Amino acid sequence: MKPIRFFFVSVLVLFAAGTQARETRDSLSVDGPYVLYTESGVRVITVDAAGTVFDTILPEAPRTLKVTDHRGRYPFEVSLRPFRRQPWRSGEQPDRIFVMSDPHGRLDCVVSLLRGNNVIDRDLNWSFGRSRLVVIGDIFDRGEDVVQIFWFFYKLQQEAERAGGCVTMLLGNHEPMQLAGDMRYAKPKYGILARELGMEYRDLFGPSSELGRWIASWNTIGIVGRDLFVHAGLGGDFYRWNLPAETVNRRMSDAIFLRNKERKALSDTLAFLYGSFGPIWYRGLVHQEEKRRPVPADTLGLLLDRFGVDHLIVGHTIFKDVSTFYDGKVIDVNVDNRVNRRKHRGRALLIEGDRYFVVGDHGIKRELK
Repeated sequence: MKPIRFFFVSVLVLFAAGTQARETRDSLSVDGPYVLYTESGVRVITVDAAGTVFDTILPEAPRTLKVTDHRGRYPFEVSLRPFRRQPWRSGEQPDRIFVMSDPHGRLDCVVSLLRGNNVIDRDLNWSFGRSRLVVIGDIFDRGEDVVQIFWFFYKLQQEAERAGGCVTMLLGNHEPMQLAGDMRYAKPKYGILARELGMEYRDLFGPSSELGRWIASWNTIGIVGRDLFVHAGLGGDFYRWNLPAETVNRRMSDAIFLRNKERKALSDTLAFLYGSFGPIWYRGLVHQEEKRRPVPADTLGLLLDRFGVDHLIVGHTIFKDVSTFYDGKVIDVNVDNRVNRRKHRGRALLIEGDRYFVVGDHGIKRELK
């Protein structure tokens, strides 16, 4: 019986190995490029439509990178460029501000929304002139086009600057999660790619990577005119900490590449900022359960006065439509983008002067109430 059992086990091992190889190949889809700076040169990693991983060392950075979504759609090119942290406050109110949040790896939803509202043209180029696009965090996780969306906004930011406009990127909670190695909400393809490369996925966005450096330049809090933008919210705890926005933005970026335990151990300030009641996790502006520590109306008024704004505009918490709280002083723009796109519901906020509109994928404006 021993030879038979040995043969049976061998067949199982061969079958399992073949299955694993097939699953690995089938699970990978078009991905990248990932650009990392090494002592040997510029490392560029891509995955093609067949699931083949290309890992190349170049003597210098490529002039342009070609990008498509995971199915080979929405092709565009992007050029590497210098970048810097944007000023966190802009007193000047542009004619239009387009606000969206939580794209979560779904490039088709991003393109549909921005095309439908003439923020970009049919060729995926900036067409919003001197106006501003604000993206309130959470590019990572849930979808198949995480890297492609990063490159898309990276490209649009450069094009907007040339046109006199602006693309503002703010940190969500999923950026620090992924950079700390938390893969709970990532599609399997990203973990598979990391294993194929013999590294952690977070290392593809580390301080020696182009996208990692860019993400580290994003602010957590931004103000444009009389509107404050932050991913999750600011509550009573934030008010009592009395932290200047410059401090919040700098400290969040300084710790972006650390693991969660390292952030907490480094300082009480970081433990708060990255914690449940900090600006990238707090839900007490839009939920009233006691465990959320909802902010009292008078404290919200004090927060608005401290920053000299009329509205707090957030993402993070999903609602069926763009929603308001505290008599319109708080606006949540986060929705289920796939569902709302399909059902023709609101997906973003358009600010024109002192008027606020809910918009979907077809440019139809509905005044916010």
